Amino acid sequence: MNLRKVFLSTALCFAVTTLSASTELLESQLSDTEKHSEQHEHQASSETVNKHHHQDRKDTHKHSESTHTENHGDELSIKLTPQQITLAKIKIQTIKAKPIRFARYAPGELQTNGYTSFMVSPRVASIVIRRHVSLGNHVKTGQPLVTLFSESIAQAQGEYRVAYSEWNRLKKLSKNLLEDKRRIEAQVALESSLGKLKAFGLNDKAIKTLQTRQAVALGEYTLYAETEGVVLRDKFHQGQRVEAGEPLFELADESQLWVEARLSVNERLNLTPDTKVYIQVQGQRYSAQLAQEAHTIDPVTRTRVIRLILSNKEHLLHPGMFVDVFFESKTDRPTIVLPETALIRGNDGQWTIYVEEEPGHFSAKEIKLGRTFGNLKEVIGIQSNTRVVVEGAFFVASEQQKNGFDPHNH
Repeated sequence: MNLRKVFLSTALCFAVTTLSASTELLESQLSDTEKHSEQHEHQASSETVNKHHHQDRKDTHKHSESTHTENHGDELSIKLTPQQITLAKIKIQTIKAKPIRFARYAPGELQTNGYTSFMVSPRVASIVIRRHVSLGNHVKTGQPLVTLFSESIAQAQGEYRVAYSEWNRLKKLSKNLLEDKRRIEAQVALESSLGKLKAFGLNDKAIKTLQTRQAVALGEYTLYAETEGVVLRDKFHQGQRVEAGEPLFELADESQLWVEARLSVNERLNLTPDTKVYIQVQGQRYSAQLAQEAHTIDPVTRTRVIRLILSNKEHLLHPGMFVDVFFESKTDRPTIVLPETALIRGNDGQWTIYVEEEPGHFSAKEIKLGRTFGNLKEVIGIQSNTRVVVEGAFFVASEQQKNGFDPHNH
């Protein structure tokens, strides 16, 4: 009986011990399972957060791209906000084809009017005795310029005095006493000697002096101004021997000058008598009139000359001055032009403009350039009534490149 109680008590203790160990093992396994579950849930939560964050960044990038660069068929356009357009001072203009008035430039030089100037020179080899005027003097018609001496003149003067005396003597004789042949010979001798003096440049006053009995220094004669003007040339010295035709003075009427403008042989201008021309010199502007256009090419400068007439009544301008000549004209057909600020040139050398397709949306368009009209360029490849960025095109191009789009390599 006692043995049975001991056995039962021992079995009961073993069962309690086993149950306690099993409970601790189960609690340990449950704890590990919960920790693993919590770690798994934390990892899953982190992945979900990262996934959402990545998706948000991707969506934000797409949203950013759609704000600045949009697809329009085969072209890409840039979208700018009104604030950007204002801050960048972007100016948009509707362009139209129309005849363009422009001024074509040419270098020019003032020259004496060849139709009113006068070259003073001896008509026979002579020696300069004395001058009466000098460079820059204003002279009047009939004013003495220079006194010369010539042996040929002395001989002609002597022949004239003899012929004149003989003719006056024979005129006093009765026609009955004088043969017609002798009278004719005397008259011819007088006229011949008179013609020689005039050919040598002696004026009527000098010739009349020879008709008197007063002493005259034969061989001396004076050249007088044939026109009113300014002495522009007097390259000679007193005592110098000058040959016939050698220039002594150049007299020019500076109230009217010539302007010789030189154009390239490739320049094509539709010049008419009504073409407006003006010159600029020393900060002043003067109107000129078209006179003639040369049809030959200068073999040295390879240019053609356009001659203009310029009024200079105040004598402010002088021959030899260089001037800028401008020919006003207009195109023979409607033309589209843009300022240089509207043009962007790419690395490939192509020219581009930016067209506003709708408010705030701009697309790049390649064009070609034609003629130049001052700071305006003829644009080929664009239609009238197109809205174009005429100022701030560089900013639009920069914004487009920031979004990874090169308008020249699309």
